[in-house]
Amino acid sequence: KISNPISGLSVACLLFCRKFVISFDWFTNIHRAICIIVFNFTTTMSNPAAEAKPVDDVQGDGRWMSLHEAFLRDGKEKEPEVVLIGDSLIAKLSQSLLWQQMFEPLHSLNFGIGGDRTENVLWRVLNGEFDLVQPKVIVLLVGTNNYDNTADQVTDGILAIVQAIKEKQPTSNLIVMGLLPRGEKPNPLREKHSTINKRLAEELQDIPLTTFLKIEDKEFISSDGIIRRSVMHDFLNLTVDLGYQKVCEPLLEEIQNLLGTFIKVESTSFETSSIGGDIAGN
Repeated sequence: KISNPISGLSVACLLFCRKFVISFDWFTNIHRAICIIVFNFTTTMSNPAAEAKPVDDVQGDGRWMSLHEAFLRDGKEKEPEVVLIGDSLIAKLSQSLLWQQMFEPLHSLNFGIGGDRTENVLWRVLNGEFDLVQPKVIVLLVGTNNYDNTADQVTDGILAIVQAIKEKQPTSNLIVMGLLPRGEKPNPLREKHSTINKRLAEELQDIPLTTFLKIEDKEFISSDGIIRRSVMHDFLNLTVDLGYQKVCEPLLEEIQNLLGTFIKVESTSFETSSIGGDIAGN
């Protein structure tokens, strides 16, 4: 029995406050749990750019899978010193005179497929394209076709390929090339590529036997911000002469440094017609 009404009111207030505090603590704990669940979900949710996937054969001719199987045969039958893998920017290099002059004497294989995205190259790596080869140098260039993914998604997709290659070929030197600018005029994709390249440079610097090679944008973009068709004929793919020369000069210098005394490359000038013979004779 409470004789003092003021004391009774105080006790009632204390009981109410205690119940409120318990309820508040319960609400806080539930809120914290929900935040943890949401955080874990958003950080582990699937990234389509980093999930290995073959190309859908929407045209029905099986060309993509035929190329993949051809690469498997090439890997089984040949002993390449250098393997280049990626999208059309890699694939179309084999159509350039520079490929004949520079890369064939290096005993190179070209595993490029036009239109490939990071998830497609990842699938190819995980499905045998590096199982039967032991190259000294691997070159990776992919990501421009992931135009509908975020910069972080594309970066993580490229890093997933790097990890897969490292697991398949732990003693090979890996050159990861930065994404090239695209589009005649400044556009959001150029900005996204710059963001991807910046993060790749940071992420790759501590991975053993891995080099990030970024070709300066000024090699492709004039002072007014325009990409000329003499360098990229469709403002995306490189021309077989001047465009690829701007890529091949620094790339071949890096490959030469990694190969050491195996191959000596004296020039990468497109106009030099005797380079292949000079290399083969060394």
